[in-house]
Order: sequence, then structure tokens, then C-alpha cells
Amino acid sequence: MEGTVFTPSLEGMQHIRSPQGEMLTKPFLDVCKLILPVIDKFGTAMALVKRDIGRNTSRLEKKYQSDPFRYNFLYNMVKEEYECKSAKGSTSCTNGILWLTRAMDFIVELFHNLLAHPDWSVTDACTDAYGKTLRKFHGWIASSSFTVAMKLAPDRKKFMEVITCKGDVRADMEKFCLTFPPYLEENHKFLLEVSFFGCYFASAIIESLSSSINSGIIT
Repeated sequence: MEGTVFTPSLEGMQHIRSPQGEMLTKPFLDVCKLILPVIDKFGTAMALVKRDIGRNTSRLEKKYQSDPFRYNFLYNMVKEEYECKSAKGSTSCTNGILWLTRAMDFIVELFHNLLAHPDWSVTDACTDAYGKTLRKFHGWIASSSFTVAMKLAPDRKKFMEVITCKGDVRADMEKFCLTFPPYLEENHKFLLEVSFFGCYFASAIIESLSSSINSGIIT
């Protein structure tokens, strides 16, 4: 069966976890980037979201590429930053993972709205998704910018025609909405836990990992 615009992301999700079930950095970031061509179809309405996703994936990729072995697991970046007390900085990888996850929450909710409400315009779907995800984290300026941008969303019929050039796009959109959220929920859960326990939590994990590596348990 011929693939759809969602096929690359769906295939990428199969590689997000290690055999032990841990979140792998590069595959997770790849999935986030692979959905960008779909976001492009929304035009100017999604420019701000696309910029945020691109900026945060670039930040995390740069960190990963500095030491692929050390940062093979996504959460190692967070643990290290809590150990160094730099996790709360605006340019930290912890902050990057948080905002990337929030942006992807919005994208998932938007696609869900398009599936669940065939009578809604794309602007309606965007506005509702924004209200349920990103809006509570934005200040007045950011919120106003998003509100204006979403009014520039394309006509629903034309948008669906553009992304339905091949394959069963509705089925793949639904699969994306079902398959990707668990990874996002895991990110939120981990970030909440590490924020609560702070550097003591991170330090204990890093010490445990180092001990395992030194003893040959982890190779």
C-alpha cells in the first residue's frame, strides 16, 4: 500500500525505544522533524509552531551530536543538567524537551480535532487545540501572536486535498494520534518527577549508571 504524508513519522516511531524500553534521543527527534512537512501544509498559520519545533530539535540534536554515546538516551541530558543545576535555564536541553513536547501535544490535538469534528474549519481545530495545550503556558504576547496566526489557516477542504494526494491519510492521521501521545506523556511524567526530586534524584541515577558502566553491567 502506498504511503501517506504520515508514513515517515509512523515508521520512525518503531525505533524510538531501545530494546530495554528507554527513550532514544535521535529517533524521537527524527519523528518530530518528520512531521514538519505535514505542518508546512498549514502555511503561515503554523509558522510559529514550526519555528519552535525546529529550534528545540536543533538544540537537542546539537547536544546529542556532541557525544552520541553519552546522550543516546534522551533523558540523560536532563539528568546531567539537574546534576549541574542548569536544567531551569531558558536554553537548557531540559527546557528544549519540555517545549518540544508541548508543541507536539498541540499538533496531536489539532489532528485529533480534524478527525473528530469534520464540520470544523481548520481555524476552529487550531484554536481548540491551542486552548487545550499551549495557551496556558504562553504570555499575552505569544498568545496574541498565535491567535492571529491561526486565523490564517487554510480552507479545510483544500488542506485535506493537499495532504490526501496518496494513501489512506485519515487512517494514518488517526494512527499518529494514537501512537505518538504515549511518548509525549512519558516525557511529561519524567520531567515532572525529576523536577520534584531535583538534583538528588538525578545524582542518584547518574551515580547508579556510572557504577553499572564501571562494573560492566552496562556496556
